Amino acid sequence: MATAQFIRRDNEKRTARKQNHPEDLEMAKADQRFGQRDGSDQNFDYMFKLLIIGNSSVGKTSFLFRYADDSFSNSFVSTVGIDFKVKTVYRNDKRVKLQIWDTAGQERYRTITTAYYRGAMGFILMYDICNEESFNAVQDWATQIKTYSWDNAQVIMVGNKCDVGEERVVPTEKGKHLADQLGFEYYEASAKENINVRQVFERLVDIICVKMSERVDVEPPMVPGVKTTRLTDKPPQLPQKCTCA
Repeated sequence: MATAQFIRRDNEKRTARKQNHPEDLEMAKADQRFGQRDGSDQNFDYMFKLLIIGNSSVGKTSFLFRYADDSFSNSFVSTVGIDFKVKTVYRNDKRVKLQIWDTAGQERYRTITTAYYRGAMGFILMYDICNEESFNAVQDWATQIKTYSWDNAQVIMVGNKCDVGEERVVPTEKGKHLADQLGFEYYEASAKENINVRQVFERLVDIICVKMSERVDVEPPMVPGVKTTRLTDKPPQLPQKCTCA
């Protein structure tokens, strides 16, 4: 009888936690989808959790789709909550699985999306070079990264939609200056024209690997000390020795 009462109380507590913390329920749902969509592929050396964050409409979803699927659509559909894609790349002889989360920029989803900052190894902090409000929000997003993520999370700041030309309102120099102040590397990119999309992800993964090598003595060394080591979607050719570009 006592056991039954304990189980009932425990179930009531779990239900209350889900009601009080809806972001935990959303995370559980998303993690379940991740397991269903990718559970069969467990053959990798490392898995990095990456997040793309920034105001709504800056192009986060298009940026992810361009990188993961090499596709682009002019139609705009606002991300609800959070979504993700998985992409596997090869760095030297290591298979690295990227779990890339696309977050909603609207304020009403902020509680849910910040819950995903935990465990993220890298962030792409994005603004729209045609939207000064999205640029002004970068400081707030940077503060959220510092507040909710771990200390060694790496960040690259991206000014998206660099293909627009005369519609630009945020100069390149202004974006670069802010990135320098925040201690982030800076790129301008275009998901539409596929400018610097792959380069941003390659560089972010490279930085993470460098930080890993500084903290852990890996044998053989994962990072040979060359910043321009290139990622590829294809496995290394064997028995040829993998080289760095």
